[in-house]
Amino acid sequence: MRTTYTLAKCKNCNTHLHSLFETLDPKETSLLNEHKSCSFYKKNQIIFSQNSQAHVLYIICSGKVKLYQLSENGREQIVRMANAGDILGYRALLSNDRYTSSAETIEEANICVIPKEFFFNLMAKNPSITAHLMRILSDDLKKAEHKITDLAQKPVRERMAEAILFIKETYGYEKDNATINVVLTREELANIVGTATETAIRLLSELRQEHLIDFIGKKIKILNHARLTELANVND
Repeated sequence: MRTTYTLAKCKNCNTHLHSLFETLDPKETSLLNEHKSCSFYKKNQIIFSQNSQAHVLYIICSGKVKLYQLSENGREQIVRMANAGDILGYRALLSNDRYTSSAETIEEANICVIPKEFFFNLMAKNPSITAHLMRILSDDLKKAEHKITDLAQKPVRERMAEAILFIKETYGYEKDNATINVVLTREELANIVGTATETAIRLLSELRQEHLIDFIGKKIKILNHARLTELANVND
């Protein structure tokens, strides 16, 4: 069960300064604060479900979220990882459609919700929001095309290396500048790469034996970023 809580005003929120609404003037920020509602989600809670109708825009104020699709046999494929400042559910909202994926927290998270009608009115009055949203959509399309190509052409070993770099890019390092700042299960890693959990475990073990990565508890520590990038066959 999610918990409604009192959040700091938008104008005082650091996430707001780096989000879709960073260009709002004080009056618009005040209106946003009046119309939004915010909730606290525990780890592994569903924010919205695949095939449900979109009625609101979600913004991650703090925490980490995964978006995934379920196949007919119930297998999970992670299609996106999201962080503080990211927006969720916007494609279904803009197209008046159902969600094509489910969103679930991978750690405790504070999520703000903006009603569809207010969001559309805000876009109509503030072209910078529309322009920002178009950039987000364009970037998401580029990443989706890249992932399709990877799944079709790259060996699974390369995809695992690339997935580790992708997770690092999304969530960053801890203070040691080597340990990725997120905990993911081996099954979740497999669902990002698009392989069986057993294969993911074997590949991680191989990368560890080659001194490319190590494990700090359940977190991945990158030991040789240059070699991992070379293995992933991506431009750093």
